[in-house]
Amino acid sequence: QVQLVESGGGLVQAGDSLRLSCAASGRASSSHAMGWFRQAPGKDREFVAAISRGSFNIYYAKSTKGRSTISRDNTKNTVYLQMNSQKPEDTAVYYCAARRARLTAQAMAPDEYDYWGQGTQVTVSS
Repeated sequence: QVQLVESGGGLVQAGDSLRLSCAASGRASSSHAMGWFRQAPGKDREFVAAISRGSFNIYYAKSTKGRSTISRDNTKNTVYLQMNSQKPEDTAVYYCAARRARLTAQAMAPDEYDYWGQGTQVTVSS
């Protein structure tokens, strides 16, 4: 079992930057691939970014590529999502997720991930 706790959300202005953190604990948490998803009101949960166990493979959604950077520090069991040039349409609850299986380019659906955090709200004002 892996427990995930997100932090770093809040209210920002359009154009600002924000860094989200996800602290993982539990059985072999550093051996899991990790992902970030987001869900806006009335919309499905959507993929944002994912990173493999050793950070060798990284994938981004087209909507955030170029503005977001995912990284991880396995010594701290923490995954980060740096988001720059925030837009109002980035407003959502952001979730961290862990995947037992090896990360592939196809692992962008929520049901590809096994563990989830409770989410952190990000609100971008115009």
